[in-house]
Amino acid sequence: MLHLYNTLARAKQPFQPLNAPHVGLYVCGPTVYGDAHLGHARPAITFDVLFRYLTYLGYKVRYVRNITDVGHLEHDADEGEDKVQKKARLEQLEPMEVVQYYVNRYHRDMEQLGVLPPSIEPHASGHIIEQIAFIQHILDRGYAYIENGSVYFDVDKYNRDYRYGKLSGRNLEDIVTETRELDGQAEKHHSYDFALWKKASPEHIMHWSSPWSEGFPGWHIECSAMGTKYLGEQFDIHGGGMDLMFPHHEAEIAQSCAALGHDTVRYWMHNNMITINGKKMGKSYNNFITLEQFFAGDHPLLSKPFSGMVIRFFILMAHYRSTVDFSSEALEAAEKGLQRMTEAYSRLMLLKPADTTTVAVSGLRQRCADAMDDDLTTQVVISELFESAKAINTVHDGKGSISADDLHELQDVWKTYAIDILGLQLSDEAATGGNIEAYKGAVDLLLNIRLEAKRNKQWDVSDHIRNCLTALGFTIKDSKDGFEWSL
Repeated sequence: MLHLYNTLARAKQPFQPLNAPHVGLYVCGPTVYGDAHLGHARPAITFDVLFRYLTYLGYKVRYVRNITDVGHLEHDADEGEDKVQKKARLEQLEPMEVVQYYVNRYHRDMEQLGVLPPSIEPHASGHIIEQIAFIQHILDRGYAYIENGSVYFDVDKYNRDYRYGKLSGRNLEDIVTETRELDGQAEKHHSYDFALWKKASPEHIMHWSSPWSEGFPGWHIECSAMGTKYLGEQFDIHGGGMDLMFPHHEAEIAQSCAALGHDTVRYWMHNNMITINGKKMGKSYNNFITLEQFFAGDHPLLSKPFSGMVIRFFILMAHYRSTVDFSSEALEAAEKGLQRMTEAYSRLMLLKPADTTTVAVSGLRQRCADAMDDDLTTQVVISELFESAKAINTVHDGKGSISADDLHELQDVWKTYAIDILGLQLSDEAATGGNIEAYKGAVDLLLNIRLEAKRNKQWDVSDHIRNCLTALGFTIKDSKDGFEWSL
């Protein structure tokens, strides 16, 4: 049975959907005012694997991943300029031009990472009516107040009836300490109250009519409104990065309880951060590397370009709840690991069955299933597949045999777990990210030159080519038909 770590319960729990076989999954998507970076890749890949695995288990998943294109102000606070509007002003574009440009680039990056599109991808700016209605419900139940055309959530009133901070484990005293020195708090009853609707200043470009003012929604309300619109007043899973736990997801819980009188989400799932030198990667820290830079190798911290599949493999080599520290060396190691897996899969597809099996292949499917059922332990699945690659190589090298039934089982397990569930594209081109035919042709050309040199007893030329290729990481094997090589 699938067990998932529920942040709200701080424990792994058996996954029991509300309305099986249907599953509702909501994941916080990007704020589209700049290119996606490695930190954005991790939740996209994490919840793509969850989506794939739930589908494999037979569930009918409605996967909603939003686009934040309005309402997210600078510094994640209630003051300052809208992030999309600021980008539009700097580049002298319409805000929706900025949105469309970066949405297109985000989709292209996700395709490179092998991330499947969600079932629904709602934009915050396309759901202003739903957000206004949700805010009105909160006002009607007495958990919000209006000041000068803006609407604020009354955290103190809410905390008397519910508990604000139950997801992140914070108490109100800690939150007061963290927020009391922020600027722009004059309208609020308390510094920790947050905006549901903001009255637009005259220079603000993105604004809509509401019962309270010409303005725009706060950041948090969009997910409460869109999650319940597409998944119902209660749904199964809400996911996102750990950095969103507070204040964003905490605010979501409060808004939903205030408007509806009950929790909306049953399982809260959070992936951990990707760090550089121990510090979170993010635009606010100015230490991020965009996915485009990874693909092009265009950054001082990168030794070379890395394909989307290498990045995916790098992320899946660690559990989604563990911190991953980025380095170019770690990506190079991931690239070599993906190439070894690609080579094993290619060999597996070409193996010929025998009458008997002399290599160990039994139990692999169950071990992979157990790992996925244990809170998506992808790194164990990868380890199990690598272990089975030993048997593949043994048969390939003619030192063992495998029966037709065992071969079919092994091939099916690899297709199911490596390709369908982990989403790895096990082709040479995906592993290297380059023009694989030209790449192979160049290596073959060198080795044919070496073969000719050996025939002519030019041992110094032959040894020089072999030594140079070995130094670059190639494995060269002489065979009766000529040569074999791998990287």
